[in-house]
Amino acid sequence: MSEVVLVIPNWNGEAHLRRLFPSLAAQTCAPERILIVDNGSTDGSVDYARSQGAVVLALERNFGFAVAVNRGIAATTEPLIGILNNDVTLAPDYLGRVVDSLRGGASFASGKIYQPGGHNVLDAAWDLVTRAALPLRCGHGQPDAPPFDEPRTVDIVPLTAALFQRRVFDVLGGLDERFESYLEDVDLGLRCALSGLNGRYVPAARAEHWGSATLGVWHPETVRRMARNQVYLVAKHYPRHWPLSLGWPVLAGQLLWGVAALKQGRGIPWLVGKLQGLREYAQVRGAGPAAPEGELAALLDRFERELIELQMKTGPDRFWSWYFRWTR
Repeated sequence: MSEVVLVIPNWNGEAHLRRLFPSLAAQTCAPERILIVDNGSTDGSVDYARSQGAVVLALERNFGFAVAVNRGIAATTEPLIGILNNDVTLAPDYLGRVVDSLRGGASFASGKIYQPGGHNVLDAAWDLVTRAALPLRCGHGQPDAPPFDEPRTVDIVPLTAALFQRRVFDVLGGLDERFESYLEDVDLGLRCALSGLNGRYVPAARAEHWGSATLGVWHPETVRRMARNQVYLVAKHYPRHWPLSLGWPVLAGQLLWGVAALKQGRGIPWLVGKLQGLREYAQVRGAGPAAPEGELAALLDRFERELIELQMKTGPDRFWSWYFRWTR
């Protein structure tokens, strides 16, 4: 038995929970407690979770991922907090390996996450953020290959299947609930990086993720939230005079992502999200101090150099090739 509590947001995810719970029961490092934070489900999720021995914190409606995680963290006391999507399955040694990785002083950890189907295609390894406030999920859609086989220190991990020391949330607070769902993990990762808290990528810890199971990758609501939340990242973290130093990368990157959305038939949700983010920019900006200009610029530049090195190893991606052609 470990000192780990698993916080799992859920909304009408009974089918996903029926895959997840057998993998949790098989863990060689069993969690002390499993907490399902249910966002007002109307399917059989709650009854099934309770039948598997989980504690259920039932919310009256769907508040989104960030609120659910925060409510879950507030309802727990364990020193290690695992945050899982409901649409993952974990290898039997997943929790044991990520718990071990924290003993070296890391603040958080995550493993190698595959797309389902057994074809060795990755869903996620770790995250980076460019100067354009566009995040990159490293490894997504890539075949499993040597660049993703080495354990490493990382600044941002996806909250798909991550483990945190409780002190991270004691120091930084919880997820920013204004993000609802999407990029709330990137925001947390930036706060960690700017506070000197780093994590570990543990490739020997393996999981599968069905991916965007609630809405879908290019669902209009997904695109709207991501477009809005990209603006939130700029408002919240970029220094006062960012248009002078980072204005062109932000403009170029955001327009490129808009073109990608337009090609998927999602130009209107992209525009709606951007306009919403701009309307709320001043409010988000005033919520707290942005990072010192030099510190953030150095961090984002390091992320971009890591992305370029990764592209050299895995092969160029057309989107990022255009981005770097325009901005570097």
